[in-house]
Amino acid sequence: MKVYYFSEFPYHEYPDEEGEKYPSLRLTFPNTYFDPNIAHGLFQRYFDECQYVDELGYDGVMVNEHHNTPSCMNSSCNLTAAVLARITKQARILLLGNILPIHDNPVRLAEEIAMIDVISGGRVISGFVRGTGVETIATNGNPMHNRERFEECHDLVIKTWSTPGPFRWEGKHYNFRVVNPWVVPVQKPHPPIWVPGSASPETAQWSGRHGYTYVAFLTPLDVTEDLFQIYRTAAAEVGHEPTPNNFGYLLCCYVAETQEKADEQARHFIWRMGTTTRGPREYMNPVGYRSQAGDAVAARRNAKPLIRQSFEELKENHHIVCGTPDTVLKQLEYLHGRLNMGHLIFYGQESRMSHEATMSNIGLFGKEVLPVIKDW
Repeated sequence: MKVYYFSEFPYHEYPDEEGEKYPSLRLTFPNTYFDPNIAHGLFQRYFDECQYVDELGYDGVMVNEHHNTPSCMNSSCNLTAAVLARITKQARILLLGNILPIHDNPVRLAEEIAMIDVISGGRVISGFVRGTGVETIATNGNPMHNRERFEECHDLVIKTWSTPGPFRWEGKHYNFRVVNPWVVPVQKPHPPIWVPGSASPETAQWSGRHGYTYVAFLTPLDVTEDLFQIYRTAAAEVGHEPTPNNFGYLLCCYVAETQEKADEQARHFIWRMGTTTRGPREYMNPVGYRSQAGDAVAARRNAKPLIRQSFEELKENHHIVCGTPDTVLKQLEYLHGRLNMGHLIFYGQESRMSHEATMSNIGLFGKEVLPVIKDW
C-alpha cells in the first residue's frame, strides 16, 4: 500500500469566538482576519514538513485547494505543487486536486500541470475534482452545469496532453481556435488521473469507466464500500477489472508514544470536520449541484453529520485513527482488510497542531508504521 501525506495548509490563527459570529467560516467569513505575515510563517513550516515527508520515503505528498475559507490557504494547488516539485526529490506530487468546473481556460490548466510534471521530473499525479458548492457560488458558476463542465474540461485537458497540436476545440462550454501548448508532460500519454468522492455515485461510475484511481474522502465505511462497488460495476461494463491500485482512502491520523498524547493532538481534526463544515445548505450544496442519487448517498453519509459526532465517535467510525504505532497499525490493518485499497491518504496535520507535534507525527508514522504497511 502506498502512503501520501496530506495537510490542507490551514489558517486557524483567529479567536474562535469571532468565527462563531458568522453563519459559516466558508464564503462570507471576512478576510480581515487574515494576516499575511502570519501566513508567511505558516507556509514556510508547512513546506518544511513536506520536505521531511520526502526525506522519510513516503510515496507522495498530497495538496488540494479550496477558496474563501481559513481551512485551506492553497488558493491554487498548482502553485503549491510547483514549490514542492523543486524542494522535494522522490515523493510523488498528488494534486487532489484542480477544481475543473471553475476553470475557464482548460488549456492553460493543462500547461500548468505539464510544467509541474517537467519541473519534478515526472512525479505528478493529476487529481480532478468538482469542488464544493462554495467554489461554484464564489465563481458565479451555475450549479446545474458543474458536472458537465467538469467532464468537458477533463476531456480537453486530456486531449491537450495526449494529442499533438495544433488542433481546434469546439464544445458546449469551451471553444479554442488553436490548442498548441509548448510544454507537455514528461509522463506519457499523460500523468495518472485520480478522482476523489464523498457521496456522488455518478463520480464513482465516471471514474470506473475511465479506469482512474478513486479516493473516498471522510466517508463512513459502509458508504465507502458501496461507492467502491459502484466503481467496480461501472468498470466491468467497459471491460475493465479494477485492482487495489484503483482505490484510495483518506483518514485523519496521529501517532504518538502514548494513547493520551495521540488523543490530545488528534482532537485538532475536530475543527476541520466540525467547525469548518458549518454553514447553510445553499453554501455547501446549492440547488442543482447534486443529483437525486447523490443526495440519497449524502443522506446516508450524513445520518449523523461529522459536525455532530463526538471525538470518541469519530474514532469509532475510523474518521480519526490515533494512538501508538502498534494501535494505529491494528486499525489500518482492519481498514485495509475491509476496503482492500492500494493507497492511503495520511491526513497528518490540522488546525492549531504545532510544527513540533506535526513533525513528531510524520516521523513516528514514517519510521514505525510506513515500513510495515508498504508491504500490504
